[in-house]
Amino acid sequence: MKAMILAAGKGTRIRPITHTIPKPLIPILQKPVMEFLLELLRQHGFDEVMVNVSHLAEQIESYFRDGQRFGVQIGYSFEGSIVDGELVGNALGSAGGIKRIQEFNPFFDDTFVVLCGDALIDLDLTEVVRRHKEKGAIATVVTKSVPREAVPSYGVVVTDDDGKILTFQEKPSVEEALSTEINTGIYIFEPEVIDYIPPNQEYDIGGDLFPRLVELGLPFYGVNMDFEWVDIGKVPDYWQAIRSVLSGEIKNVDIPGKEIKPGVYTGVNVSINWDKVDITGPVYIGGMTHIEDGAKIVGPAMIGPNCWICEGATVDNSVIFEYSRLGRGVRLVDKLVFGRYCVDKTGSAIDVKEAALDWLITDSRQNCPTHLERVKAISELINFRY
Repeated sequence: MKAMILAAGKGTRIRPITHTIPKPLIPILQKPVMEFLLELLRQHGFDEVMVNVSHLAEQIESYFRDGQRFGVQIGYSFEGSIVDGELVGNALGSAGGIKRIQEFNPFFDDTFVVLCGDALIDLDLTEVVRRHKEKGAIATVVTKSVPREAVPSYGVVVTDDDGKILTFQEKPSVEEALSTEINTGIYIFEPEVIDYIPPNQEYDIGGDLFPRLVELGLPFYGVNMDFEWVDIGKVPDYWQAIRSVLSGEIKNVDIPGKEIKPGVYTGVNVSINWDKVDITGPVYIGGMTHIEDGAKIVGPAMIGPNCWICEGATVDNSVIFEYSRLGRGVRLVDKLVFGRYCVDKTGSAIDVKEAALDWLITDSRQNCPTHLERVKAISELINFRY
């Protein structure tokens, strides 16, 4: 069976991570989110997968290649052009990407599944396809019920008693919402639906195609399912995904590594004196990371591989990507450290280099600054500002 993963977006809402990493490669405890999607597809018999790519396309293709090691076959459809020898992305929209593939060669010749490449899901796809066919639908949206106070964060789906979709509401207020069923970005399509997508232009599934299907009165249904679904489209969502995995709330995602003590997991060859570091789980520490005596780690927290946490530093409810060094006495609470950026859980970011704070958070492959160098840096910063 065939499927498509939407992976061409720029991921603007989860910057600065997506400055250098495409959304499908954002790691959930060292494993890209798209890898979980491929595993789910394979489990339900979907073994031919098309992926549309644009932003940082070469990274996605280099990691997943032909899909062989994931038990599927993968093809890629690049959306963009080459300018001065460089790939320049120009995404066609979620529906436009499907149309482009079909016009190149009719790949979608039977019922197929479309998944967004930036969500963790634990869904019985076999059952969803069964319900789709039972209704005789041309298109089906998988919906999920959320508390009424949560509807302003989502696209709301309004159906009749038989599940046929009547309309959509994009992030309505609590008072205006006509339903508490939301669009999860998981779709089941018949090939005929592609006939309603215009060629050679940007066209969106939710904003363009679906209103067209409703307008024409086609057999277009919503299927409400109870399943684990964690969207990582924004920094707070990503934060919650890491917390949920560490807390064991997402069934199909195992914490990697070895459990050294209750709730504390490590990768290979982690250097820690367990008697002299204060650690409260749940915590994951990546391989080849060194934590100096006197440091404190409070979970839920993730420290990536090849990091260095100096004496007296505190990591509390935070996520630290690979090759990060926290200086002595640094207190990191409710923060995400990614390269030269320090981000709080609302998504506000500080460029530590531009803020002259890169002596506090540095690349672990560099030499750690001495005490005298730190004093000099502080003095220069004070003199510069005043």
